[in-house]
Amino acid sequence: MTDAAGTRANTRELVVSILLEITRDGAYSHKVIGEVLEKYQYLPKKDRAFITRVVEGTLENRIQIDDLIDRFSKVPVKKQRPVIRCILQSAVYQICYLDAVPDAAACNEAVALAKKKGFRNLSGFVNGVLRTISRNKGQVQLPDPRKEPERYLSIRYSIPEWMIRMWKTDFSYDWALEADWQQMQRMLQAFQTPAPLVIRTNESLCTPQGLQARLKAEGVEAKPLKELPYAFQISGYDYLGALESFREGLFYIQDISSMLAVEAARPKAGDFVLDVCAAPGGKAVHTAQLLRGTGRVLARDLTEEKAALLLQNKNRCRVSNMQVQVWDARILDTSLSGQADIVLADLPCSGLGVMRRKKDIRDKMTPEKMQGLVELQREILATVCAYVRPGGRLVYSTCTIHRAENEENAQWFAQEHPQFRLESSRQLLPGDAYGDGFYIAVFKRREIG
Repeated sequence: MTDAAGTRANTRELVVSILLEITRDGAYSHKVIGEVLEKYQYLPKKDRAFITRVVEGTLENRIQIDDLIDRFSKVPVKKQRPVIRCILQSAVYQICYLDAVPDAAACNEAVALAKKKGFRNLSGFVNGVLRTISRNKGQVQLPDPRKEPERYLSIRYSIPEWMIRMWKTDFSYDWALEADWQQMQRMLQAFQTPAPLVIRTNESLCTPQGLQARLKAEGVEAKPLKELPYAFQISGYDYLGALESFREGLFYIQDISSMLAVEAARPKAGDFVLDVCAAPGGKAVHTAQLLRGTGRVLARDLTEEKAALLLQNKNRCRVSNMQVQVWDARILDTSLSGQADIVLADLPCSGLGVMRRKKDIRDKMTPEKMQGLVELQREILATVCAYVRPGGRLVYSTCTIHRAENEENAQWFAQEHPQFRLESSRQLLPGDAYGDGFYIAVFKRREIG
């Protein structure tokens, strides 16, 4: 075996190890991938890119991959041993989705990996399933969209059927209407489109034009986004930590939807802003920079680990008017009652709007978990609204697409807290411009008297 082949085998073994951590052990995909790439920085860029693409692609297309395996395997996916399941799923992804990988190579490496992992007795099973899929992959028919629309959409876009039924109800879609059918497919297709890396200029340290020039000198392409003058979509870099402009804090990685939530708050010089669930710090740092060094941003989150991340981003971006504290947002801090000009409440949510970034959400989330999140959000909102001064604003936001967590919670809050008036609300969908799925509701506390 050549050195090059040895490297390929090693990357496939890493892929299976990552998938096991995510699917068997319940780890979060973005964290595990990040940790592995950090650990194996010495691998060539193409190998690290291969690891990321196969792991994310396997998770993203898992429903369609499992449907394919079940068609040609005597043992259903759900009854397979976790290691064998991950080997098959990642190999099928390579066979069906990666033109650059020869089918024979994907099959052979999967068989070798099964043997290496102690499943020599199942290597023939792995070989048979994969070679059968390789021969038949172009002949498999999807369900008839007219007879089984939800099942068709689920397998075609690898989104659970229950989510599709939920969105159909939430948006009052009628499959008989072509516009509704196409709108649903546009959103589902967006989940399978690579999420762009969007950054925000640290305007306290440089201008957008200066940042663009600096990035160009570092070999990075920065495409301005018309929605916000300080935002760019970047590409062409290898490792962000290797960019001097990043280490100097000249920009912050932040989705445009998150930036729009801060813009909706309309912070002005001298404001006191409380961010109650602030980690990793995008909105808090953004707000502090919009205050141009005036006022005060108090960024809180639940754990020391999250506070450390907030401090790290605060220090890298050289923000002086931001403080970090550990605090449970469900517990009222009476010392801050009626003090905040703005409360940012970007609360824990189901994350359905960011599934193209966090591929495992479609597998980990359930309707029961979502109902628990609705209740948690209401508990936090009922607490943190006490911090808003008369005339101040509460910005409630989530990175999900779920009426119960978004519009219905906003309606509930307005009914339960009549001292607040809903100024605006907005549901952003994946595929709208460059952003993720995001919900933003702005409430203003009525003046006294």
